Amino acid sequence: MTLDTTPPWDDVPNYIDGDWTAPSEEGREVVNPATNETVSTVGFSSAADVDEAVAAGEAAFETWRKTPVEERIQPLFKLKTLLEDHHDELAEVLVQEHGKTLGEAKGELRRGIENVEVACGIPSMMQAGHLPNAAPGIDETAVRKPLGVFAAITPFNFPGMIPLWFLPYAVATGNSFILKPSEQDPVVAQRLFELLDEAGFPDGVVQLVNGGVDTVNELLDHDGIEGVSFVGSTPVARTIYERAAANGKRAQAQGGAKNHIIVAESADLDFAAKKTISSAFACGGERCLANDVVVVDESVYDEFTERVVAEAEDQVVGYGLDDGTDIGALISPEHEERVREMIATGVDEGADLLLDGRDVEVEGYPDGNFLGPTVFGDVDPDATIAREEIFGPVLGLLPVADIDEAIEVLNRSAFGNAASLFTGSGADARKARHEADVGNLGVNAGTAAPMAFFHFGGRKDSFFGDLHAQGDDMIRFYTDETVYIERWPDA
Repeated sequence: MTLDTTPPWDDVPNYIDGDWTAPSEEGREVVNPATNETVSTVGFSSAADVDEAVAAGEAAFETWRKTPVEERIQPLFKLKTLLEDHHDELAEVLVQEHGKTLGEAKGELRRGIENVEVACGIPSMMQAGHLPNAAPGIDETAVRKPLGVFAAITPFNFPGMIPLWFLPYAVATGNSFILKPSEQDPVVAQRLFELLDEAGFPDGVVQLVNGGVDTVNELLDHDGIEGVSFVGSTPVARTIYERAAANGKRAQAQGGAKNHIIVAESADLDFAAKKTISSAFACGGERCLANDVVVVDESVYDEFTERVVAEAEDQVVGYGLDDGTDIGALISPEHEERVREMIATGVDEGADLLLDGRDVEVEGYPDGNFLGPTVFGDVDPDATIAREEIFGPVLGLLPVADIDEAIEVLNRSAFGNAASLFTGSGADARKARHEADVGNLGVNAGTAAPMAFFHFGGRKDSFFGDLHAQGDDMIRFYTDETVYIERWPDA
C-alpha cells in the first residue's frame, strides 16, 4: 500500500462501519498554509451521519468487548508496523496541510507511534487489584470493564499525534472509537484511517467523522457516546467539558497554555538559550507546550537576552518541505493576523521589541502565512503578551530577583500546563518541583513533553477533567471497575 502524498487530493471522506462514505453536508476547503492553495475539500457530517457511526460503534462493541485482550491488541501491533513503514509519507502529507517543518512532522508522528506501542501493553495495564482475606472468609477482586463508544475531538496543531493519544487505548481496552479531526487539516487523519483499515480492526470499532461545530455538538449530545476527549483552546475546552458532563458523559478536555521558562543564575546560558528558542518557535509556536515567557535572574538577564536574540536571528523561516527551514507557516491567514495583533499589543503596552518578525518574506512563497521569530524584552508580568496564549513565534523575557520571584510569576498564570527550569542548583530544582503549579515540569529540558507511558499533565485553565491523556490515566478513563466481594462458607 502506498499513501497518496501529492495534492490536490480527493475530497476527505468519513469512515463508518468499515466503509468510506461522503459526509452529508457541504464543508470547506483544505489549504496548504505555505501557499494558500487548495489541496483538498472536506464535507461536514450531519446528525444522521453521527447516528450511523454511533450505531455501528455500539453494534461492534458487543462483540469487541468480549474479544480476548490478546486478540484486541493484534491490530495495534500491525498498525505500529504500518505507521513505521509509512512514517515519511504521513509526514509529507502533514506538512502540506498544516505548515510545520518536515522534521517537526516526523517527530510528531514518532510520539504518536509511542502511544500505539504503550497500548500494546494493555494485558498488563488493564489488570486491577485482588486482595484475598479482605475480611474473614472474604476475597475481593477489582475488574476493569470497557464501557461502549467513545469520541475524540482533536485540534489542527498535531493532527497526526493527538488522535493517537486516545484511539489505541480506547480500542485496546475493548471500546469502540470515533474520531472527529480538525476540519483545517483532516487529510492526515484520513491517511491514518487507511492504515487502520489495513490493520484489520473489525467494522465499527474505529470510525472517522469529519465536520465542524455542529458535528461536535452532535457527538456531545448523543446518548450513545459514553465519553469525550478534547484538545484545543481553553474557552472551547471549558465548553466541551461542561456540555459533555451535563449530558452524563466522561470528559477530559485539554485547554490552552501560557508556559514559562525560568533561567537561574547558575544555568548554562548557551544551552538554555538554544532550548528556549526550540521551545518557543518549534511548530511556529502553535503548540500547548511552547514556553513563550522566560523569567530570568536579573544577574544574567542582559547576557542571556543577547544570546536568545542571536539564536532567534539564525532561525530560517520557510516552506516546511524545503531543507533548512526552522519555522514553517502558520495554519491560516486569520491566525497569522491574530498573532500580528498580539505583537502590536505588546508594543502598545510598552514591551521592548528586540526582534520583529512581522516583515519576513519567504522567497518563492509570497502568499504563505509566514511570521518570523519575534522577541520582546522587559515584559511586564501583567502585560497581555505575558498572560494570554499567543500560539505563534513570539517570545517574551522579563527579569526577576531570584528563584522565589520566578516561581511567583509562573504561579500567577491562569494556566497550568507546563514550565521548564534551567539551573545548576539541586536546591532550585527541588524548590520548583514542590512549588511550581504546573502539570508538566522540565529541569534543564526546554519542552516538558512526557513520554507516552506517563500521562500528559495540565491543571488550572489548561485542563478540565480528572484523567489526562496517555498512560495509566487512559486506562481508567476508558474502563470502569467492578469490585467482586466473594465468600464461600463451609457447608
